Amino acid sequence: MTPREIVAAAIEFRTPERLPIRFGSLGLDDTFCVGPGCASGWSPSREGEDEWGCLWERPAPETGVVNMGQPRGHTLTDYAMMADWPWPDPHDPARYAHLDEALAHAGDKYVLIGCGFTFFERMHYLRSMENLFVDLYESPDQVHELAERVLAFPIGVAQEVGRRFRGLIHGFAMTDDWGTQKQCFLRLDMWREFFKDRYRRLYDAIHQADMHAWMHSCGYVNDIIGEWMDVGLDVVNLQQPRALGIEEIGRRYRGGICFESLCDIQRTLPFGTEDEIREEAALLLREWGTPEGGFVLGDYGDGRAIGVPDDRKQIMLRAFCELAAPELLDGLN
Repeated sequence: MTPREIVAAAIEFRTPERLPIRFGSLGLDDTFCVGPGCASGWSPSREGEDEWGCLWERPAPETGVVNMGQPRGHTLTDYAMMADWPWPDPHDPARYAHLDEALAHAGDKYVLIGCGFTFFERMHYLRSMENLFVDLYESPDQVHELAERVLAFPIGVAQEVGRRFRGLIHGFAMTDDWGTQKQCFLRLDMWREFFKDRYRRLYDAIHQADMHAWMHSCGYVNDIIGEWMDVGLDVVNLQQPRALGIEEIGRRYRGGICFESLCDIQRTLPFGTEDEIREEAALLLREWGTPEGGFVLGDYGDGRAIGVPDDRKQIMLRAFCELAAPELLDGLN
């Protein structure tokens, strides 16, 4: 099997010949990632502004900290502004002009196109999380309109990818963090009212473009995983498996969705012993994977942000390979 075939087989429970791995930081990756570019002629009008008009605060260079920062300027201060807001156009050809050249380097890997801060995250980046939570109760009609306007972008990107690159891009990667450490941000009935069918429409657009739908979500999303499965999610990326409960998630969802995960980035990976890292790798494969597939080992790219040097990542990567991809061991440091 090629790397592309291995990843696809794991997602579709068609018995890949080994564990698929996304560990580019250590030189081992079955995937190749691309992303849409900016619209033609766009440039920020203020420092830290993104294409949606949100303002980002990033660490000062002298701190030595490098990360994406946080959205601090929530500029959609009034819903009346939506009518004239410069909503990004997903159909602008300039967004895709660079992809032919990028895809020429993909080889036989599984290609993912990323569309981060996909839906809920973009809504609260625009409005602020506090305001959005109040609005769900006090201004539901306006929240529904905002949701439709935001959702139009990832749906449009999926449509354009299907039209321009069908068969060359295989997965559509999204991000929407949905929980605190202990619970979802919303009651499940409210989540269903505002979000469930919209995720269905997004995943439908992705599938119509012949791609798998991948969703990253941090926090306690134990119940939402089932909701995503109902509407067609193919891969869920979970990086805090201990917070969710490895056995619970396996009991509820094993065999019904493909998991992309790794040893817990808050507990085991930064603080566990070598034996604890190996034990958790085995537990994840046993509880979340199946003999037919359903598990992808994924890296957390910014090791410094979670206090994990490369040597600890190497311990984890070797543990997973010993269990589920022994043919790759000779290539590891």
